[in-house]
Amino acid sequence: MSDATVPLSQPLYGASFGQAVSRFFKKYATVSGRASRSEYWWVVLFGILVNAVLAILFAVVLIATGEQTSTGVRGTGPEIAVIVIWVIVFLALIIPHITVTVRRLHDGNFSGWLYLLTLIPSVGGLIVFILALLPSNPEGAKYDNAAGI
Repeated sequence: MSDATVPLSQPLYGASFGQAVSRFFKKYATVSGRASRSEYWWVVLFGILVNAVLAILFAVVLIATGEQTSTGVRGTGPEIAVIVIWVIVFLALIIPHITVTVRRLHDGNFSGWLYLLTLIPSVGGLIVFILALLPSNPEGAKYDNAAGI
C-alpha cells in the first residue's frame, strides 16, 4: 500500500524511510492514532543520523578552532553557533518524537501514558524501548482517531 492510499490516522505498515519521515513531520503533535514499527524505527534512525551529522560538525569546528584556552574552556563563536543549532534541532524534534512514540505504543495496544516511564532513570527508557519493539496488535485500533487527521 502506498502512502497516498493510507490516511494519516492509520499506521503505514512497511513504510519507507522517506514515507516515515514525511508522516513524522505531518503528524507533528498528533498523539491519537497509531504508528507502525517501520514508521517508528525509520524516524529513530533519522534522529540518530541528524545527531551524528551535528556531532561531526561540532568535532570539525572544535578541531578547526585550534588549541584550548588556559582555563580549558573554549566558547568561540563557531562552537557556540553549532551548539545553538543543535539545541534548536533538538527542540524542534522532541515533540514529534514523543508523539510518534506514543502512537507506536498505541499500535501495540498500550496506553500512550506509558511514555512517562522514560522519566524513571535507567529502566524506564528500556521498558518503552522493549514495548516499541513488540509487534502490532489489532486491538490498538481503539486509539485511532475516527474523524481522521
